[in-house]
Amino acid sequence: MKSNIIFSFLICFLLTQNLFSQGFGQGGLNGNAVILRDSTNTSPINVTLSGKTKYTDYKIFSHKKDTTYIDTTLTLQKEYKFNYLRKDLFEFIEFHNQGQTLNNLGYSFDNIYRFPDLGFTAKQISYLDIDDIKYYEVPTPTTEILYRTGLQQGQVLDALFTLNFSKRLNVSLSYKGLRSLGAYRQALVSNGNFRGAFHYTTKQNQYEIRGHLTTQDFYHQENGGLTTASLENFITDDENFQTRARLDVNLTNSESEFDGNRVYVEHSYKLISSKDSVNNKDFSNLKIGHVFTNENKSYEFIQNTLTEDFFGSASSSNPDDKKAISKLTNNQLNLEFNSKYVLGKFKAKAELTNYSYGYDTILNSNSNINKLKIEGNAISFGADWNAKIKNFKLNADASVTPGNGRLSGNYLKGEAVFEQDSIFRVKGTLLLSSKSPNFNTLLHQSEYDAYNWQNDFSNVNTRDLGFDFASKWGNASLNFTNIDNYTYFDEDSKPQQFANQITYLKVKANREFKLGKFALDNTLMYQNVTSGSSVFRVPEFVTRNTFYYTDYWFKGKPMLVNIGITFKYFTKYNANAYNPLLAEFRLQNDEQIGFPTFDVFFNAQVRRTRLYLKVDNATSSFTDKNYFSAPNYPYRDFTVRFGLVWNWFI
Repeated sequence: MKSNIIFSFLICFLLTQNLFSQGFGQGGLNGNAVILRDSTNTSPINVTLSGKTKYTDYKIFSHKKDTTYIDTTLTLQKEYKFNYLRKDLFEFIEFHNQGQTLNNLGYSFDNIYRFPDLGFTAKQISYLDIDDIKYYEVPTPTTEILYRTGLQQGQVLDALFTLNFSKRLNVSLSYKGLRSLGAYRQALVSNGNFRGAFHYTTKQNQYEIRGHLTTQDFYHQENGGLTTASLENFITDDENFQTRARLDVNLTNSESEFDGNRVYVEHSYKLISSKDSVNNKDFSNLKIGHVFTNENKSYEFIQNTLTEDFFGSASSSNPDDKKAISKLTNNQLNLEFNSKYVLGKFKAKAELTNYSYGYDTILNSNSNINKLKIEGNAISFGADWNAKIKNFKLNADASVTPGNGRLSGNYLKGEAVFEQDSIFRVKGTLLLSSKSPNFNTLLHQSEYDAYNWQNDFSNVNTRDLGFDFASKWGNASLNFTNIDNYTYFDEDSKPQQFANQITYLKVKANREFKLGKFALDNTLMYQNVTSGSSVFRVPEFVTRNTFYYTDYWFKGKPMLVNIGITFKYFTKYNANAYNPLLAEFRLQNDEQIGFPTFDVFFNAQVRRTRLYLKVDNATSSFTDKNYFSAPNYPYRDFTVRFGLVWNWFI
């Protein structure tokens, strides 16, 4: 695979950089006690850097140009995010093998993409979107390595190397590779995410450009879950099947492959600029900008022989060409006026989008499909507004795509933030969205007769009102969501639109209690679906409670340790079932899932290295075997994981 070639090249490159950095001794940053942190970490820290370099010089910029800093501290949040996705997975339940997919315990609608996507969403949990790409500014070449053991055989390696060729030009290369065999048959996962990013500004910041290139591929074996007999052996804890590979699975010859690549370039030129002569800051400016996006995605379900006893009757017209392919090209022109003391920043936008989704041929001679592709062009208009008035920040983003094509719709997101120093912050958000369902719900082909459809669904209309409160005493959030024309896969794995309105309430709260070297971190989420619970399924309560100990060990305090246990539980609900052919979750009414887990961890920080040792589902050896990620798919058993995150600076 092409990702393995990139992976090997990057590892050799980073090892060379490591040897090179070791030769500097006390030069640069190497050999110093460096503690860098994220800007959201309010805990006091000591920073000892040589020369004039400060931790705030090592900057990370998000897609929205928010700034944080490279973080080498050891915190409980780092424990929550030490997984393949490097995200807090509180609102999800993982499948047994890392990188497979996630089942939802809760839903968030505060960051909906404006246009419909290819679909096959279960395979896109590892896909890095435009918002996931980071940009950097560093005074010295900087490297970060994450390593984590796989399940049975394999490992995860996420490597970053970034450097500034000058104050104004930064380049970064990143690669995340995963290969993990899994405990059950046909559960191999092999993923690769390559990212290359850059940003450049001229001396007077008159011209600015940034962009990135991504190549991502995800190869998974599909086993369809345990057979009925094997489920009985698992639940009754039959001693003959303690080795999970002995359990029979429904599919033994199936694989799926999801690929994507993207080119993104954003640049702007300052037409007019005036300075505040007292503070030497931009007073106002007028910019013209252009954003180019080209993104291609494809999905294929691969079988050597058909399994009609599992998916139903089949008829093949062309079994060797089964890829669903989407292509999207977007060009945006914008005009931005920035006046910090009057209006804030206002940007007017116009976009031209070309899209295509579909297949190259008819796959099933029994289907009634009369078109191969959904394609066309769309023009969008919109505006952004950002302002700061004393302690208030106001942000708005709006766009409309007129017409009756598949990209037609509208989008509006507004937020108001009030922040009182570092004491507390209150944020209110409103999101209104109207967009087409994902393309695979509109057109899908398969050799299996039941998996061919061509639909003309209406736009999904989403309204989300949210409130967030963050403080040194605790955090809380509330979201109230309404959805019209909610699109889902029914019990027969057919796409449907719900005729009534979904009404969804989510309340989440977090509070940590500390006593000396001990702490108890608590997160609780309550959910209620007052309308539409027959198709929109969530557990009523989800809780996570972590009791842990933090202290410096050994003379001179060279090592900081975090030792603790995390309890997580969600109430029983009819969790969605996983369909491997569609790479989607569907409704089911036969099985309720809800169980507790206990995870034990021992983490340590030695200078710029964080070490992680974790025991997943530590009590599974003597508890009931009722833990499932989805019907027929058991959650992982007792599993020991080791890993580290290592930063070094030349």
